[in-house]
Amino acid sequence: MSRCGSEAVGEEADPTSGVSPVWKELGFKDMPKYTHKTDKFILYQAAVQSPDCEAEFVDRVYWNEYGTRAALFREDFCGTQLISCEWVKLRPKNVAYGVDLHKPTLAWGLKHNISRLPPRQAARVHQVRQDVRHVITPKVHLVGAFNFSYFIFKRRRDLLAYFTAVRKSLLPRGLFVCDAYGGWESQQVIKEKTRLKGFTYVWEQSAYNPINDHTMCHITFKFPNGKSIKRAFTYDWRLWTLGEIQDALIDAGFARTEVYWEDEDKNGDGNGVYRVRKKADNSPGWNAYIVAVP
Repeated sequence: MSRCGSEAVGEEADPTSGVSPVWKELGFKDMPKYTHKTDKFILYQAAVQSPDCEAEFVDRVYWNEYGTRAALFREDFCGTQLISCEWVKLRPKNVAYGVDLHKPTLAWGLKHNISRLPPRQAARVHQVRQDVRHVITPKVHLVGAFNFSYFIFKRRRDLLAYFTAVRKSLLPRGLFVCDAYGGWESQQVIKEKTRLKGFTYVWEQSAYNPINDHTMCHITFKFPNGKSIKRAFTYDWRLWTLGEIQDALIDAGFARTEVYWEDEDKNGDGNGVYRVRKKADNSPGWNAYIVAVP
């Protein structure tokens, strides 16, 4: 299943096909000139997120599971709530709840993302400033936790508490979708540079402890004039394995789990097409989605 483009499971497609650039979503008529003075959230959204892809992916996963469309979506660790904004664009009855603890980030998302939606769409996006382990929202069809945000829980009991809270928040025909990454390069001190239009995105893994799987990661933005926003974002995580995540989901009360594993192109890089897999070969780096069914 491609995150964007075709509905067909396993059909190869350009993962960026049909994607509206984030700078257009933010109201720019032309691609802005990025500099070291550019807001770090604008850079993050341009470099890291594919919100319409994410929204379309969970929508199709739900359709494949139940043969009907989801309407109620909760975006945990929502940050600027960009995925929620894309969710309400899919259909007039779609409603999104974004949950996060960081007030300034929620405020930024309200000003720069939600407020730029047409009023009828913006009215269907709700912000909730609470701990995702204790949040109270109406029960929903879908809960999503993306960009490995739940890796912030380093102890299994905290991870289990979160998954249990998610399970209780779902309607009977609900789904929980989260992502994960791994491969032997994820356990190395490494810097990975990705050139984008106007700037370079640098993913840095500055520390990894194999005894407890704790890892420290950073995002830096570099610009053609030599200036940079060094370590604009820092992540102090535990690198959970797919087996550990799935075991915790079952212990939290989910009936079963499925792993959507990313296919590779001829160069061995991920191509944005995800298939349900029971077995996969390890590689230097991989991405996957875990879908949990109550």
